[in-house]
Amino acid sequence: MSFFTSAISTLSTLVVLIGAALAAWGVINLMEGYGNDNPGAKSQGVKQLMAGAGIAIVGLTLIPMLSSMF
Repeated sequence: MSFFTSAISTLSTLVVLIGAALAAWGVINLMEGYGNDNPGAKSQGVKQLMAGAGIAIVGLTLIPMLSSMF
């Protein structure tokens, strides 16, 4: 049972890190869009930022719920 608990904890951490990396990449694209006055880069940056935040929220809320299934 401790294996599943540690595996779920590790999975949660990995998903949050992936979401944070995507959000950081979105912030970089957003700032690049503002610097070059490029609306396409701004739009892509906002989309990546929101997607990264969504993935991080899934990692924080839904994945720990898996421990109650085992």
